Amino acid sequence: MDSFEVAEILTNALPYIQRYDQKMVVIKYGGSAMQNESLKKAVLSDAMLLAKVGINVVIVHGGGPDINHWLNKANVESSFVNGLRKTDTDTMEIAQMVLAGKINKDLTRMIHSLGGKAMGISGVDGGLVTAKLRDPENMGAVGEVTKVNTQVIEDLVENGYIPVIACIGTDENGEICNINGDEMASGIAKALGADNLVLMSDIPGVLEDATDSTTLIKQIELKEVNHLYEKNIISGGMIPKVQCCTDAVKHSVRQAVILDGRIPHSLIVEFLTDKGIGTLFYKKD
Repeated sequence: MDSFEVAEILTNALPYIQRYDQKMVVIKYGGSAMQNESLKKAVLSDAMLLAKVGINVVIVHGGGPDINHWLNKANVESSFVNGLRKTDTDTMEIAQMVLAGKINKDLTRMIHSLGGKAMGISGVDGGLVTAKLRDPENMGAVGEVTKVNTQVIEDLVENGYIPVIACIGTDENGEICNINGDEMASGIAKALGADNLVLMSDIPGVLEDATDSTTLIKQIELKEVNHLYEKNIISGGMIPKVQCCTDAVKHSVRQAVILDGRIPHSLIVEFLTDKGIGTLFYKKD
């Protein structure tokens, strides 16, 4: 690629840089993009670049595979209820150490090593995220977001940091609880009134035919969602992701996107080109 081609790419990106200038964007980071080192570097480089051009980037991360690894090492049995990890005392201790400790600090360190500026925190820090327990008897310490102290995030962003947030919080009694990463990202995006919520996953987006990636539905208006449920196009593991996106857009988020984190630099394609990637949810008004 010669210098003129580079100049053309940068020029074409300018309208999108202007469009998102100082806008708040919440990215749920997870899936294979967290397990593969080259993909991890690409995602964090993208996030750093978006921040450098004036976008206020907030990263919320999970860490299911790493939690599984350490639970196995500690001989702690793991089980799931309705797709969510049942979180007893032993599981919560390990999840807290893995999410708020190892993963969070590794991601923060990598952003710094790439020349960025990040602050690794969890939903516990500064009373960032308060949650209510879903079903303590059957699910243990699994919470859903009820309150977000946005001042914590806004202060970090104002001082030039990318907040990197582990998906744990505290319940009404101040006890640590585990929160689904997509739900936490959606809750934070709503509280911030974010311009965009991005859920990175190991799927291209919503497909008309789940076995054919060429049937990607690129845009879905909220009024169309029920019809897609009825046709069984949105089903199984896609349901909670779509619910997070639609809930965010129904409230205060301008748009939400499910995109494939396995594609290198998918964030740059989504934000700084006219192609976009994944499935976008929006509201006409």
